[in-house]
Amino acid sequence: MSSEQTKVDVKSDLSRSNSFIALLKAAEKEPCAEKDAGNKSEDHYATRLPLWRFKLRNAMLPIIRWETPHLARLQSTLRHPLIDIYFALSANLGTHTFYVIMLPVSYWYGGTSTARDLTFILAMGVYLTGFLKDLLCLPRPLSPPLHRITMSGSAALEYGFPSTHTANAVGVFLLLSTKLQGPVYQLLNAIFVFSIVAGRIYCGMHGFADVVIGALIGAGLWALTLFSGFMTALRTSSSYYPLLIVPLTLFLVRVHPEPVDDCPCFDDGVAFLGVLMGEIVGQWILTRVIPGSNGCIYYDPQMSGIVGTALRFVIGVGLVVTWRHNMKRILHEVLPPAFRFIEKIGLAMPRKYFISASEYSDIPSSIPDTTLFETHEITSIFSRAGRARSDSVGPQSTADLYESMAQQNLQHRPQGVSSALPSNSVRENSQQPDLLSTVVVPRVRYDVEVVTKLVVYCGIAVISVCVCGLIFPILGI
Repeated sequence: MSSEQTKVDVKSDLSRSNSFIALLKAAEKEPCAEKDAGNKSEDHYATRLPLWRFKLRNAMLPIIRWETPHLARLQSTLRHPLIDIYFALSANLGTHTFYVIMLPVSYWYGGTSTARDLTFILAMGVYLTGFLKDLLCLPRPLSPPLHRITMSGSAALEYGFPSTHTANAVGVFLLLSTKLQGPVYQLLNAIFVFSIVAGRIYCGMHGFADVVIGALIGAGLWALTLFSGFMTALRTSSSYYPLLIVPLTLFLVRVHPEPVDDCPCFDDGVAFLGVLMGEIVGQWILTRVIPGSNGCIYYDPQMSGIVGTALRFVIGVGLVVTWRHNMKRILHEVLPPAFRFIEKIGLAMPRKYFISASEYSDIPSSIPDTTLFETHEITSIFSRAGRARSDSVGPQSTADLYESMAQQNLQHRPQGVSSALPSNSVRENSQQPDLLSTVVVPRVRYDVEVVTKLVVYCGIAVISVCVCGLIFPILGI
C-alpha cells in the first residue's frame, strides 16, 4: 500500500470520526437479538472495558439513572429565564480557561503562596476527576427529560461522574476561606461555590452523586495543601529533587485510563499536569537565579505604580500568548516526523482516538483548544456571552446516545424494569433521527497533541512564575 493511500484526508476527518460513523450506523439499525448482540447498547461497554472497570460502572450506573427523574422534576420546578442566564454565565467561573488566566495574575501581583496551593488543587482536581470519568465512563443525567443549559460546546462530550467544576470550586472555596479577610469577601466566596455547584445540577449537567464525589475530591485536595509547607521548601531548595516532577508527570499521563467513547477529559488533564510541572520547575529555577526570593515574584503597588502594575499584565500576557502561538506551531511541524520514526522502530504507545503520525501528512494550522481559547476566538467569546446560554434537549455525545439506546432497550423488556422515560416504542423510533441530530461530532485528534499540550502549558507556567520574575525587577516594575 502506498504512503498516499495510508494518509488521512484531514479536512474530511475534522468533521467526523470513524467511531462516530460506526455509532450512527449502529443506532440506525433495527435491533435484532440474534444477529446484533454485540451492537446492543448494553454490550458497548461490556465488550470494551476490562471486567473490573465494567463491574464498577455497573455498580454506579443505577444511581445515575435513579437520579434522572428527580433532577428533571427539580429543574422543571425551578426553571426561569433569568436563573438560566445566571447559572450559565456563572459556570464560566469554574472553567479551565478562567483558572488558566487567573493563576498567572496571582503570581504577578504578590499572591504566590495562595497561587501555589491553587495550582495544586486545580491541576490535581482536573486530573483526578478526568481520571475517574475515563475510568468509569458514566454518562451525564439523561436528556430528555433534562434540559442542558450551557455556554460550553466541549463539556457535553465529557462523561459526567464526578464533576470537575465542583471539585475545583469546593477546593478553591475552602482555600480562600482561610485566606480572605472580612465578611464581604467571605460572602463572595460562598456565592462563588454555591453558583458553581448548584448550577451544575440546575443546568442539567450533573447529578447529585457527581457533585458529592466532586466536592469530596476538592475537599481532599484542599486538606493536602495544609501540608504545603513541605512542598514549598522542596521547590525552593537547592537540591534537584523538584525535578522529579518531570518523570512523575509523564507517569501520570501514561496511566490515565483509556475511555470507551471519545472524551476530551484526557486533554485537559495533560494541560493542567503541564501547568503544575512548569510551576514547580519554574519556581525552582527562580530560587536558584535569585537567592532569597523563595520562588516569589516581589510586588509593591506603591513602587510599581499604576503604569508598572499595568505593564506587568501586558508583558506577562504578551509573553504567554507569543509562546503558546509559536511553540504550538513549531511542535506541530517538528513532532510528526519524530513520531513516525518512533513508530517505525516499534516504540510508539498509541492512544485511542488519537491518529498516529504515519496516518497523516500534516496538521491543520488551527486546532481548537478545549483548555484555553485562541486569540482569534476572543470576538466569538463576547458574541457567545451576549447570547448567554444554549438550551439543548437530546444526547450530545456518544456516551449520551448509548445511554438513550440502553434506556429504550430497558423499555422493550416485558416486565420488572422501571424507567423515567416514556415506553412507547413507536414514539422512540420516530424520535431517533432527532436524537442523532443533536449529537456533537468529536473532532479528529493527532498523536502529537499530547506532547504539544504538555510542553506548551508547562512553558506557560515557567514564563508566568520564572521568566516574568526575572524580567519585572530588571524593568523596575
